[in-house]
Amino acid sequence: MKILKQLLLSYYKLLTKMLPINHRIILFESNMGRNYTGNPRAIYEEMVRLGLDRKYRCYFILEDIKVKIPGSAKIIKRNRFRYFYYFAIAGIWISDTRFPKYIIKRRDTIYIQTWHGTPLKKLALDLEAVYMSGESSLEDYKKNFYNNVQTWDYLVSQNKYSTEIFKKAFGFEKKILEIGYPRNDILYRRNKKEEIRKIKEELGLPLDKRIILYAPTWRDNEYYSNGIYKFNTGLDFPLLMEQMKEDTVWLVKYHYLIKDSIDWSAYKGFLYEFDKNYDISLLYLVSDMMVTDYSSVMFDYSILKRPMFFYCYDLCEYKDKLRGFYFDIFKEAPGPVVQTTEDLIQAIKEYDYELYIERYEAFIEKYNHADDGNASRKIIDLCTGYGTWYRTRYRKGSN
Repeated sequence: MKILKQLLLSYYKLLTKMLPINHRIILFESNMGRNYTGNPRAIYEEMVRLGLDRKYRCYFILEDIKVKIPGSAKIIKRNRFRYFYYFAIAGIWISDTRFPKYIIKRRDTIYIQTWHGTPLKKLALDLEAVYMSGESSLEDYKKNFYNNVQTWDYLVSQNKYSTEIFKKAFGFEKKILEIGYPRNDILYRRNKKEEIRKIKEELGLPLDKRIILYAPTWRDNEYYSNGIYKFNTGLDFPLLMEQMKEDTVWLVKYHYLIKDSIDWSAYKGFLYEFDKNYDISLLYLVSDMMVTDYSSVMFDYSILKRPMFFYCYDLCEYKDKLRGFYFDIFKEAPGPVVQTTEDLIQAIKEYDYELYIERYEAFIEKYNHADDGNASRKIIDLCTGYGTWYRTRYRKGSN
């Protein structure tokens, strides 16, 4: 395998020197090719709606080549000949996570890094310790991260708060596009009763029960191997079912790094599982409220102005050891912060929106001010010059 990889990399380097760049070829990747979701998906599907997928050659990097994608995009697998070929000639790269360090960024290639969330937990150069799988030392992690960031031409930010953190935490000095997240455009377009009912029917969800979405993040130090993390939660699911099954169902959405296969059969009819392959945006729309912890889903879900609960069973360890926070979640969270299942159940039963309305409005003003339902179109303008937004606001290298 090592010899084959060396041959592929030699082939790739040769291609970057011999072949011209084609700016009508766009390469997309989400979550390191693990699934078809997030900001890259939203941008591509907006291209499909505009008919631009027929004017540009679009390719998605995916581990699973059986995934169905609308429009004319083709799927390519990681670390194959076609993978390196298209990296060598594609004029535009769009990703929400870092590419491997062996990928060569050519000078005339445009690399748009959409990233994947507004940060609560500390990132990259701001970390004081690293517990992630595959990382040998904090120094090496920061060095590799910084070097990777220097290949980005544009970085998408959801808000001014993120913009300032990204500059420092990433060491990024090029153009930041403070336009909101493309993946949230759907929350403006489909947040209608008839659309929500349609999605529920497609997912096989009950129409007469309250729906709660549970979407926790991953833990840096809880993993099986490099990039394969555990689903570990202190939630007492039997107790949840006992207390809430009459009028409520729960949706469990794994983070894309979680690889556990859990048997939820004991909770049939009460708990619905959605793995990394399912786009969480539709789950936001069908849920009446959400339970999370330290995940950036809080910043996206707040667009809908629906109740949120923060189940932080390991708050002290996470805050003081694993990551650290950029702000005090107790002071800013637009909903109850609890540490036990019993307290969570009580908080849900006694929830009063009016008690959190001032905090919620402040949260929205700080973190959702740039989201307007048009972020995907703005990225497309940038890539293609299709609209006026690109011509009037952003060009590569401009201030």
